Amino acid sequence: MPYKNKADRKYKQAAKYEDSPEQVKNRMERNRLRAKFIREGKVRKGDGKDVAHRKAMDKGGTVKDGAFVQSAGANRSFKRDSSSNLVSETSKRERKRK
Repeated sequence: MPYKNKADRKYKQAAKYEDSPEQVKNRMERNRLRAKFIREGKVRKGDGKDVAHRKAMDKGGTVKDGAFVQSAGANRSFKRDSSSNLVSETSKRERKRK
């Protein structure tokens, strides 16, 4: 979420969260999975694709729950609340299809 005033951003708090053991573990899992997809030739650096998970990792999902290649726009268009937390794992595009 962009900040109107750069002074409002809490860099120390964000760095502390990103360095927590749980987040380091999650990031390692995501990086390993992307490296696997690169080896298999499913994605390339700079291709605009994300490796998505069937169940979001912040909602208790894991790499083993299933992963697939998805465009970055589709993967990042989920509904979020005012705190930027994920509300729905179904994007607007997917809801329109149903």
